[in-house]
Amino acid sequence: MSHSLIPWSTAMGSRRQPLFFLFFIFLHLFRFTHSSSSSFQHLQITNAERRIDLNSHIIKVYLTLKVENLGTSPASEVHLAFSPTEVEHLAIVKAAATSGKQKKKTYTRLGVKSAELPDGPNGTKIFSISLLTPLSKGETITLEVLYQLTHSLEPFPVEISQSESQLVYFRDSAILLSPYHVKQQTTFIKTPSTRVESFTVVDPIKRSGTELKYGPYDDQLPYSYSPVLVHFENNNPFAVVEELEREIEVSHWGSVQVTERYRLVHGGARHKGVFSRVEYQSRQGSSGASSFKYLLARLPAKIHSVYYRDGIGNISSSHLRTGLLKSELEFEPRYPLFGGWKSTFVIGYGVPLQDFLFESPDGRRYLNFTFGCPLAEAVVEKLIVKVVLPEGSRDPTAVVPFQVEQRQEIKHSYLDVVGRTVVVLEKRNAVPEHNAHFQVYYSFNPIFMLAEPLMLATAFFLFFVASVAYLHIDLSIRKS
Repeated sequence: MSHSLIPWSTAMGSRRQPLFFLFFIFLHLFRFTHSSSSSFQHLQITNAERRIDLNSHIIKVYLTLKVENLGTSPASEVHLAFSPTEVEHLAIVKAAATSGKQKKKTYTRLGVKSAELPDGPNGTKIFSISLLTPLSKGETITLEVLYQLTHSLEPFPVEISQSESQLVYFRDSAILLSPYHVKQQTTFIKTPSTRVESFTVVDPIKRSGTELKYGPYDDQLPYSYSPVLVHFENNNPFAVVEELEREIEVSHWGSVQVTERYRLVHGGARHKGVFSRVEYQSRQGSSGASSFKYLLARLPAKIHSVYYRDGIGNISSSHLRTGLLKSELEFEPRYPLFGGWKSTFVIGYGVPLQDFLFESPDGRRYLNFTFGCPLAEAVVEKLIVKVVLPEGSRDPTAVVPFQVEQRQEIKHSYLDVVGRTVVVLEKRNAVPEHNAHFQVYYSFNPIFMLAEPLMLATAFFLFFVASVAYLHIDLSIRKS
């Protein structure tokens, strides 16, 4: 039996390499974590005011922070902390630096993104606000932050009858979750009505009408958290669009046609028992208080050829108000929507081409349109925007002010030869704040506008030739 012998020094060297590699990774992670924690220690929040608006099922949080740099090196970022539950339901985060007072206050928009930093205690996620000018030692800056949360109100009870009001739970913290030391802070929670069944007491606390005031609290350590639970009445409709597909078809012959396909559900407490139409109409103030009585869609100005239909057919119970800046379509579903009930419908309209299609300095054309859902106070779980460009369009690019998924498709329509390019933009968890303008740039050769007329002319010419030939051919059967 033979044995292969390996020198002792070679064997130890092969073992040291992975150990040294692991030690290097550990040292790098330690330096990264230490540097991030030390950067948190350089900044301090001298005053924080948080206002939480619970009037809708979309929770709006307005945060005002006064940040001071206590370190020796300038700071180019200010970090925000969110719990894992908040990140799961976070729809949008916006930040701005403010200067001046009241009427003379000016706002400077700042970029916000998810920070590439390790999670904080209990899985806390960190977001970073990029400052335009680094904050030097001893300087202060005032930041105003807006973030919105969806699906964060829990109906309780989860099922209600037609005559009952809708009660919901809201969970949060009386103390601002922050990676920095906070010298003083206050939290205000505003409810839709004065009916508040219960709320967590964290002294000092004050209730006045529809508002709860937690604080002020002094000298809170980083990542401090004090859970609170508010149980209150919220009869506002929970309009949740499970899927919305908006198809924007561009035609260079003078029109932009928009088709919107909705799959809507009432996301509040589920309806139990039997629905009574008589009770619903006779007691409109109390019966079905949280149901959908109508829907409001904010559409562009100068719209024409508006229609609204569901799976059965056209619905005439709608009112259209047009103006110079916008149009409003108020329509009633075929039946009122209670908690858990669903409805599918289609809205279509046309708008003038010259109001939405422009030419860029480099000669390319671009469509300027709104991205989000036209329905007021609606949460869209899956939003698909399809921009159908004219046949012959090349090199399309989309410019959207927030992150979306992009892809391209080909659509074949009437009289198309090679098909039309379709730019598909998809976003999850969209709210009314996403109803911002976006642009789709593309190149187009005007010669392609003659394709359809030439095809029609050729078809008519061939039909005419075939007709003449048919009239001059003798197909009768006779003797020679």
